[in-house]
Amino acid sequence: MATNGTSRIDFTVFNNVINGKLTSTSTTRNGINPATGEKNPDVPVSTDEDLDRAVTAAKAAQQPWARLSWEERAAKLRAYADLVSTYREELVNLVISEQGKAYSLAQDEFERVLKNLYLPLQLSIPDKWTKGTEDFHAVVRYLPIGVACALVPWNYPMMVLVGKLVPALLAGNVLIAKPSPDTPYCGLKLIELGMQIFPPGVLQCLSGDHDLGPKFTAHPGIDKVSFTGSVRTGKLVMASCAKTLKRVVLEVGGNDAAIICEDVDIDAVVLTIAQVGFLNSGQVCMILKRVYVHAAIYDRFASALVQFTKGLKVGPATDHENFIGPLQNRTQYDKVMKYVKQIESEKQRVLLGGSAAESEQGYYITPTIIDNPPDSTSITQDEQFGPILPLLRWEGSDDDVVARANSNPMGLGGSVWSRDVGRAERMARQLEAGTVWVNTHLEVSPLVPFGGHKSSGLGAEWGVNGLKSWCNSQTLWLPRGADKGSNAEKSGELLQAQDKYNVGFF
Repeated sequence: MATNGTSRIDFTVFNNVINGKLTSTSTTRNGINPATGEKNPDVPVSTDEDLDRAVTAAKAAQQPWARLSWEERAAKLRAYADLVSTYREELVNLVISEQGKAYSLAQDEFERVLKNLYLPLQLSIPDKWTKGTEDFHAVVRYLPIGVACALVPWNYPMMVLVGKLVPALLAGNVLIAKPSPDTPYCGLKLIELGMQIFPPGVLQCLSGDHDLGPKFTAHPGIDKVSFTGSVRTGKLVMASCAKTLKRVVLEVGGNDAAIICEDVDIDAVVLTIAQVGFLNSGQVCMILKRVYVHAAIYDRFASALVQFTKGLKVGPATDHENFIGPLQNRTQYDKVMKYVKQIESEKQRVLLGGSAAESEQGYYITPTIIDNPPDSTSITQDEQFGPILPLLRWEGSDDDVVARANSNPMGLGGSVWSRDVGRAERMARQLEAGTVWVNTHLEVSPLVPFGGHKSSGLGAEWGVNGLKSWCNSQTLWLPRGADKGSNAEKSGELLQAQDKYNVGFF
């Protein structure tokens, strides 16, 4: 092992992890603290040769790792989880400095890291024996794909990485992580911690510029790509992976709709809608991007939402009471400001905000609420990925508003809100989205599949379905009378257990 497992790692110097060793590169770059505009530390800019060395090491490590029993791999991952849990303060401060999120949300992300480290260890995929034919049993097995890579976004750089890392390794794969060039720091340190637990080559990390991702997807030695990011980049990833028929899972954005019925408790619902609509400054794939409010309560709901949102403080995480931090990078800030200017040019009615926040530094935009824009405008159709929330009036039948919600090309999530749970469930079941909720939004668990419909992605992560996405299925035919062995399915695929981290989002 590269470290002795006793000393604390250094959070001021950042290196690649290749074959159990910390390595640097002749060329470096740095990220920017989005709250201050100041430079963060230098990180490596990996080359083709670095990637080749990482893939070679991964291939050498994969079969020995896969030959360990499921329980042995789970024990290693549990030890890794225990180690990561001792670095809360360092990782929370680091994600604030590179991502810019509010202090409470940085703490929340670390809690989600712990959930994604511990909870999937309850899962298993035992061999499943079926009747087959008169003379033979058919055994369905799930085998590791091989060398996998995780392409991680900048909005939740810790949670998304761990959400890919744990099931990949648990299933017997080895993993090379590539954090976003905008937020490389937490990823590098999370993988560096893995050096104390895993054999060389099992878990590696390469930092780089925006040219590194295409090198991963084109590399013939990589067997599986798990990507989280934009729709545009996801299409490029899929096209590149097709050339070598890589296995691929894409989670590529959303435009989640909430349908608010006329019978809701306005004050109670507004509290959650505002928090879910402006969480992480709007930089979450499955937060609310459109809110359809019944005409009978529209004006009262809009007024209450504006009043509550005015109380959400904007500013850096140094003030722990701030809820809305900066946009993560200049490119995203400029993109969202274009929407703000479009709102003005289209003469949309602004109920709140609609401008850059007053700040001498940092990429801040005030929470913005738009009054009933047309369904066809890009403010409604696009994933803005910023603190902009359009309210849309609806009346008529429930089917009509569901059709409006479904008219968007994305389908990641959606929710319906009503005192009549039966009515809300009927509407929710018609939504074309990977995850739908009744009277809540953003409840997630690593024990439950997560993925999108339509343009929001391909495949699923998390849960048993997600675990299987890190595997190739194999059907084994055996003569009847053969011993079913220790890996036969006995009581289902999910080992039920309670865990202190098995909680919802709010």
